[in-house]
Order: sequence, then C-alpha cells, then structure tokens
Amino acid sequence: MSDDSDDEKPIALRMKVCERKSKGIVRKGAMPDGDSEDERPIALRKNVHERKLKMINTGGAKADGGHDQDSDDEKPLAVRLAINNAAPKNGGNVSDDDSEDDQPLTARISRATGGASKNSVKRTGGRSDQTVSALNKARPSEASSSVESEPKDEPEDDGRKKWSTLVHNGVVFPPPYKPHGVKMLYNGQPVDLTPEQEEVATMFAVMKDTEYASKETFINNFFSDWRKTLGKTHIITKFELCDFTPIYEWHLQEKEKKNQITSEEKKALRDEKSKQEEKFKWAFVDGVEEKVGNFRVEPPGLFRGRGEHPKMGRLKRRIRPSDITINIGEEAPVPVCPIPEESWKAVKHDNSVTWLACWNDPINEKDIKYVFLAASSSLKGQSDKEKYEKARKLKDYIHSIRANYTKDFRSKDQRKKQIAVATYLIDKLALRAGNEKDEDEADTVGCCTLKVENVTCLPPNKLQFDFLGKDSIRYYNTVEVELAVYEAIKEFCAGKKKGGHVFDKLDTTKLNAHLKDLMPGLTAKVFRTYNASITLDTILNKETTDGTVDEKAKVYQRANKEVAIICNHQRAVPKSHDSQMNKLNEKIDELTAQRDQLNVELEKTNKLLSKKAKKRKLVGSDGDAKRRRKLTPEMLQKKLSQVETRIVETDNHKNNKEDLKTVALGTSKINYLDPRITVAWCKTHEVPIDRDKIFTKTILEKFAWAMDVDPDFRF
Repeated sequence: MSDDSDDEKPIALRMKVCERKSKGIVRKGAMPDGDSEDERPIALRKNVHERKLKMINTGGAKADGGHDQDSDDEKPLAVRLAINNAAPKNGGNVSDDDSEDDQPLTARISRATGGASKNSVKRTGGRSDQTVSALNKARPSEASSSVESEPKDEPEDDGRKKWSTLVHNGVVFPPPYKPHGVKMLYNGQPVDLTPEQEEVATMFAVMKDTEYASKETFINNFFSDWRKTLGKTHIITKFELCDFTPIYEWHLQEKEKKNQITSEEKKALRDEKSKQEEKFKWAFVDGVEEKVGNFRVEPPGLFRGRGEHPKMGRLKRRIRPSDITINIGEEAPVPVCPIPEESWKAVKHDNSVTWLACWNDPINEKDIKYVFLAASSSLKGQSDKEKYEKARKLKDYIHSIRANYTKDFRSKDQRKKQIAVATYLIDKLALRAGNEKDEDEADTVGCCTLKVENVTCLPPNKLQFDFLGKDSIRYYNTVEVELAVYEAIKEFCAGKKKGGHVFDKLDTTKLNAHLKDLMPGLTAKVFRTYNASITLDTILNKETTDGTVDEKAKVYQRANKEVAIICNHQRAVPKSHDSQMNKLNEKIDELTAQRDQLNVELEKTNKLLSKKAKKRKLVGSDGDAKRRRKLTPEMLQKKLSQVETRIVETDNHKNNKEDLKTVALGTSKINYLDPRITVAWCKTHEVPIDRDKIFTKTILEKFAWAMDVDPDFRF
C-alpha cells in the first residue's frame, strides 16, 4: 500500500473519515465512555455472555457414528471452536463463501496506526463470541428472554429510514481475462481468435464433459451469442464444424498444474487474495462495523439455470463499473472505481434501503442483483424479526381468513370465488403465489399462474398437481381437498384449452391486495412462513418425549423433513452420497467386527474366571497383550455396550441420510422456520443445537439474535 495514495487505504484508515467519525464510530459492542451498564442495550451488557454460556450448550456434543462433515461449516461446533478460540474468526454469511482468514478490521487499524484507537472496540455481531454463546446446554431455569428476527433477499420498499450514515468500499470485480493462445479447430483447421472470442470459446470448451454440452438449447444459445462476438464476417458459421478439444485439453493440463501446488503455496495464494479483498469485507453503518455479504461481482460465463431453462447457454457478459449503482451515505467518500478510465453508473444516497450496490442481471435484464450486508448483520437480523413476527401475527387472523374463503367457495362472483380457492391452495399446500413469465423465461408456475394441464381432477375430491415451481423444481402431488374446492377447480378448467389459466380472473397483485384487506401486510408468502413454522412447532412439541439426545434429534429431523416436503424443497442426490453411504457401511462393519471380538473376549474371560485359573492370562492376541491392560468382565461389558450404541447410532445416521438424500432441509431453516422455535426446543430438551447439524455455524451466526429466547417460547 502506497504511503501517499489515500485512495488505496481502507476507508477506516483515511484521514478524513477518521476525523469525521472519531466521535461517532463505535464498534459493535462498544459504548461511549461514561455510559452506565443499565443504559446499554441488553445484548451488550457484560453478563449477557455469561448467561448465554449457560443457555445453549453444543460444545460437548460431537456427532458420532461416522458422520460425514465435508466442510468446516458442517463440523460440530466443538471441533471448530478448538481452532476458533485460538484465533477468533469473523462471522459467516449464509449466501456467500466465508474466508477463514478474515481478520477484524479493528486489528488492522491497530497495526496500521501503531496502537489501539479508543473507538476500536471489538464488535460482537457475527463474531466468535456469538457462536460461543450457542455452545452450552440450556437449562430452562437459566434462560433469559429476548425477541428478534431474519433477512430478506430484496431491498425493502416500505420507505422507512434504515440508517443515518453508511460507509463502504464498493465491490470486487473478477480479474481480467488472460488469453492462453491455444487454437481451437474449425473444419479440422486451427482458427485465430481475439481474446474476447477466445474467452467465450473457452467457457464452452471447459464444459465438454458436462450434461449441458450435449443439450440442444444450451448449444444453440451459446453459439448464437458467440456468433455476435465473432462477427458476421468470421469464418466460423456452423457449430458442428467446431472442435474445442485443444482448448479442453489445455484446461485439463491447467487443472493438473493447480493440483500439484503444495498446501503452503495454496495458503499463500488464499492469504494474498484475502488481503486484497479485506477492505471490501466491511462497512460502517451508523458508525458500527458490519460484515458485507456478497461483495464479489460474478465473473462472466455461460448461463446454466435450473431444469430445462430456455436461456441456458446464453453468455453472461462481464459486469463493468458502468453497470453498477452505488448506494452510500451522503457524507461518505464514494468508493474509487478500480478499473482505469471507467466510472460507476450512478451513486445514490438512499437510506430507505439496505443494499450497498446493484446492477441488472445480464441474462434477465429486469432482474436486479444486490450487494447486502452479511446475514449476521444487525440490519438483516431486524428484517428477519419483522418477517417472523408478521407470520406469528397471522395466527390471530387465520381462523377468520379461513372462514372467509370457505364462505366464498360458492360465491356467484367468479373473481371472488377464484380468490377464495387460490387462497385455500396457498394456505393448505404452501404453494407460491406465482407471477406471469415472459416467453423467454423458464416455464415455472405458482398458484395464480396454474394452467389447466397442471391440474387433474380425480373423483370424488382429489386434485393432482404437476408443474415446474421455483428454480424449475417439479411439484407433483395428489391431495384430497374440500368438495367445494374440487367442484370449483373443475368449473374453472371447463372449456379451456391447453395453456389456459385456471385462475383467469386473478393475478398475484390482485390476490395480495385482497389479503392485505384481511390482515395488514399479509401476502401469499407470509402463509408459507406461517405454515412452515407452525408445522415445526406443533410436531416438535407433540412428538418429543423423554429419551436420548439422539432420539430427540431424530424427532427434529423428521419435523424438518415434513416442512421441507410441504414447501417442496427438493434437491438432486448429492454426488458424494454413494461414497458417504459406503463409508458408513464400512464403519458399521468395522464396529460390528469390534463387537464380535469383544464378545469372544468376554466369553473367554468368563471361562477363565469360572475355572478360577491360577495364572492370569492377558486377554486378546499376543500382539494385543503387549499393548493392552487386562480387561475384567465389567470393563469388557462396558466397552461392548459402547460399541453397540455406536452401531445403532451409525445405522440410524445412515438410514436418515438415505431418507433425506433428495430433501433440502436447509432452505426452510434459512427462510421459513422461525429460529426461536428450534432454540427454545433445544433449551427445553437439552439438545445441543449443532447436534446432527440442527443449526450449522453459518445459521447460528445468521440467527444470533434468537439465542436468548425463553425455552417456553411457542410460535
């Protein structure tokens, strides 16, 4: 970093910012001198950390029985804490990759200035102390009560002021393309390409062995966009004459080179990247340091999409500064544009939204990509709280709403009747509302956009749904409905051709306008949150009985699965599933062999004792005798019981993994389940919250606000 270039310094180190904020910037968790403990927010008082340590204990629980934990986020917290306690890490973000090399900005400032600033107080939000607070078993009598909430994927449009000051450093752009110079073949002959043309050709070449490279839609879209880059006069005019093999082979060689890099070299590269990105990882909101979430601009590539997306293969062009709008405080310095001779599209100072930067999606121009604060930030937490509290509020209205739509099933007003039936389906089946799609968008539908071919009436009162929902995930379900609903759907579909809308007098806007008349702020989405949360709450409180922690954890997994099925949260079978199952089977075989050996040793020991042998013999083989103590029958029996317990636990874990291989449990935890339900249940039943990944590290950090909830909390 140059000493004379102020622009190169992190925002927090620039002289003007330091002078302007010296009295205002307070790290999260710090209070101005002279404030009494009683005047601090409850979450910042000294004894809160001590209370939390007593409330939710996950520290001593290590998942046994061959649990596979491929990523750090999926390891038991107790394992990670052994590392984190030595060097506290930064809070995580559910939607973005975490760098374990992140260091607190305050530490950087301290080193750069040669000492600690009086304002450089360690922030509590999203840091290791919040995670530690979730590492102790809850004792119902020792819990404190608190109420908070979860983040949104879009900026709020309620017009309320979200912040007074906002300082950040913008976004990180992907590195420029480096041409490799390897020539592809066209009609058997090498072809010269410009760097821009070569970049797009390489995007396709590296996907040679994927399913996309054989899909007609993908190929046609790629070639159409590539032809625009090639130009009308270029020799390449037919895809079937293109041979990308030389570029693909170069790609494989480069992959092999990367695989040969030593772990030390890889760490050095990661450290260097982290160092370069450090200043982009943090923002100051009203003087409080907060972690930024997705601060990296996505690199160019070929669009894949979900399912049979009509735009798969389209070129996702490189996003430039001229595409990006920056949102920042009026008094804050505008982030320096990192690309020479370019500038930002616009700079806004809108404190009614929480995004830091945005740009139009290169594939779907009407969609906007946003940069937000991390999921563990205070603004995100407040947004979550409001979302779940709104869903909780619905329980006070749900009976009247259901009575209202039940009455309108037989209304003579067709619009009113369609609203009633649509609301019923959204309520009972947790269907998404759905929006109209353009012709070039994936043909996904929701309740309001159902077509006649998506619903089959099965006498006497069953409906069979078959359509592609969000992200092109198939929704296939046969359900029994009220007879009045069945008759109404038959009526709505009668006389309509394929492609005709079931609810032809209704759209999402009209439906939500009607719902807001029933309850302030009610939308179709609130029903999904309500039904998901109330289902989890009901099952947990109904089915949890006294038993082992493992048995209680299974109840939670079953409840979570039920919610995922209701919300149609599916996933493809993980590529590692078969290998994981093989490892678990091997583990079971290994434990079974141990059990059999122990049984043999126990029988042998009992025989020796029964004969009252004068000479005491070492139990086991000659090799064992040299390294093992004598084992009494009691000791052997204890070891035998331990091994048998592990066999049962591992077998249960294997069965659970097989049962859940196509169910995405995490989606509902992040977006639809009030975290206070889970935390309160863990406290009441003394289940470690990281047991069997009930909450992963990132979810714990995202919902740190929920950790203080009273164990008696009910949704």
